[in-house]
Amino acid sequence: MEAPPMEAADVFTRIDLELRPDPGRTVIRPFHFAYPPAFAGQHPPRPQVIVERLLALGEDVRERMIAFIMGPMRERHRNADEVFLRQVDALAAELGDISALKRRDRLLLGAYLSQEYSFESAALFNPSIVRIPLEDDVAQAPGEGVRFLLSLRGIGEGHISSVTFRTGTWDGGNRVTIDPASPHCFPPRIESDEQGWVRLQCHDSQDVSETVIFPVLPGQKQGVEDLRMVVFTEDDGQRLLIGTYTAYDGQNARQEILRGVDLRTFEMRALSGRMTGYKGMALFPRRIDGRYVMLGRQDGENIWLLRSDDLLTWEQGAPIMMPAYPWEFVQLGNCGSPIEIDEGWLVFTHGVGMVRGYCIGACLLDRDDPSRVLKRSRAPLVYPSAEQHGGYVPNVTYSCGALVHGRRVLLPYGIGDEVTAFAVASLDDLLGVLVPA
Repeated sequence: MEAPPMEAADVFTRIDLELRPDPGRTVIRPFHFAYPPAFAGQHPPRPQVIVERLLALGEDVRERMIAFIMGPMRERHRNADEVFLRQVDALAAELGDISALKRRDRLLLGAYLSQEYSFESAALFNPSIVRIPLEDDVAQAPGEGVRFLLSLRGIGEGHISSVTFRTGTWDGGNRVTIDPASPHCFPPRIESDEQGWVRLQCHDSQDVSETVIFPVLPGQKQGVEDLRMVVFTEDDGQRLLIGTYTAYDGQNARQEILRGVDLRTFEMRALSGRMTGYKGMALFPRRIDGRYVMLGRQDGENIWLLRSDDLLTWEQGAPIMMPAYPWEFVQLGNCGSPIEIDEGWLVFTHGVGMVRGYCIGACLLDRDDPSRVLKRSRAPLVYPSAEQHGGYVPNVTYSCGALVHGRRVLLPYGIGDEVTAFAVASLDDLLGVLVPA
């Protein structure tokens, strides 16, 4: 007797693994304070006032203070001394003459000019995933398993979004292992700004899980959101780690780009062009007909295909896929970057329906002409079930990328804008539930 056709909701099997926010993971960040404008002209800079108050204390008091603060800070932060001293150097213009200050007092001053920040205290979600090392052949044998790099969006105090990373192993079946995250975390140092690129040096990090990418550009002051990583292959075979993300300044969103020189050095900059003032752009992993290609949702409703001769400038685009089924009536967008398979370009999609419910589906684009949608989801593959409807933002399942290994798919996804879960599926089962577009 022939088995009944598989339902879309049965394609993915959820793995018993979750990543949850950990408020104990913190970084040392600059702590800025100043007088309100109406009072600024009546006093020296507030950091200089701190210097004066500190030096008015007795030597014995300062000795007790340094023991009190540096013991626990050195336990939690491997480079606490260096960070505090660096912050003093960064604010030298506001501190007056501190040339005679002892190292101990510079450390105390640095502690006053710094804050400990829990970057994932509220949420850890919207994952993206790529294979590592980048040079690995994507066609390696399925039985060998695969190492991967996972990016995650963390939300901390003030609803500020940043990017953090994990590594792990997928056996190609139903087993996924996430490497333990380091207890130490470090924001990168901004070392140069060349030709519009801002270089982020993460040399304090001994493991990629220690790196936290915070807002550093003016357009990012409220967050670096939803990094969509892809291993991009140039025409000469060189592979680069590239990611697009949403920069948010509290009012406006725009697309920016991050590229990895290696896993300890990143460069970022804003994209330009009339297509870039929106969320959700994701780069194809290679050029098509000699041009760079991205997906996006420029009108907030449909999936668009964008093309450019220049990776940094995006002026041309048109919608290729519109909402057609109830689970996507409000909005349809891509999740992560398209994945090239034998049948074409596999794209995971998100649809928004009733009560602002976010579900995950998929579509298949023509390999040679990705403006042609061959197949699509009639029903969602992953949706906010009874067990998954709550969270920081209820009724949301969302992903920024997936990984194909052999004929298997690993889909990390966020639940409720709060935690990250993992599911696996057969690529053939997934394609089997898609319907002609």
